[in-house]
Amino acid sequence: MLIKPGSALLAPMAGYTDAALRCLCVEQGAALTYTEMVSAMGLRYGSEKTKSLISFAENEKRLGVQLFAARPDALTDSIRRIQDAYGGRIAVFDINMGCPAPKITGGGQGCALMTDMPRAARLIEAAVKVSHLPVTVKFRKGWDDASINAVEFARMAEQSGAAAVTVHGRTRAQFYSGRSDLSIIKQVKQAVSIPVIGNGDIFRAEDAANMLNVTGCDAVMVARGALGNPFIFREISHLLRTGEALPPATFEEKTRALLRQARLACAEKGEALAMRQMRKHAVWYLKGLRGAARLREAAVRLSTLKDLEALLEAAAEAANL
Repeated sequence: MLIKPGSALLAPMAGYTDAALRCLCVEQGAALTYTEMVSAMGLRYGSEKTKSLISFAENEKRLGVQLFAARPDALTDSIRRIQDAYGGRIAVFDINMGCPAPKITGGGQGCALMTDMPRAARLIEAAVKVSHLPVTVKFRKGWDDASINAVEFARMAEQSGAAAVTVHGRTRAQFYSGRSDLSIIKQVKQAVSIPVIGNGDIFRAEDAANMLNVTGCDAVMVARGALGNPFIFREISHLLRTGEALPPATFEEKTRALLRQARLACAEKGEALAMRQMRKHAVWYLKGLRGAARLREAAVRLSTLKDLEALLEAAAEAANL
């Protein structure tokens, strides 16, 4: 089964969902995890940086690969390359048709495809034709309030062979501001027969339960809510299973998770690169702690694991004041 009903998935997030973060999320109950957004053209031209995005956490049995492309030939070529290289370790190919970043949409990729449904259909059909695995599509409510077309886009994706769709309840014009629109996710669910995954504004277990209840979607996808808080997956699972809310992760749990994530990242990428990338993760983990502003200032200068250990000692002292 591609998607277990009522499950919580970790969203593909560029610059965030590396193997270290995914490892912690799997431990906490994420039903499926995805790579960062991978450029089909980058794979075609042999970019080592692009290829490095397809890495596996030690505990990942199923990994989704999210690809972005403007051309069917680049997309199919990347799917063939990944299938040849990784065999049965990939669970699904997801096509990004929702990224709002100008550098992506400017190339006719990501959410720009919502403004060109025939081209989006050709991409999906081409991917389905060559893939040995399910192909899914992630998109938004629409480009802007004047062009809300998620329902029509979902029908097109289903007709083109997509095995499931993920709907982010914001338009491209909103980026990540405002609120995710649950009503559009509900409309998509009612319009198609394939599984629908809801995405947007899941920061607590209660948010996931509410999205499932209001929209009738089959599963939820957690994005920013998992940053600095991989424990959200155990909280969602527990609430849906028992109807009871777990207490949030303790300070000690968060600091242990941050340090472990950093060590995993260093083992994979080397300390210099890993610690530069861990700066933004540390800011998320430290959010809401006593003295967080001062701690964040130190977090954005992290260079070594020893720097992080010293920061966490300072955080512990601040928490005990």
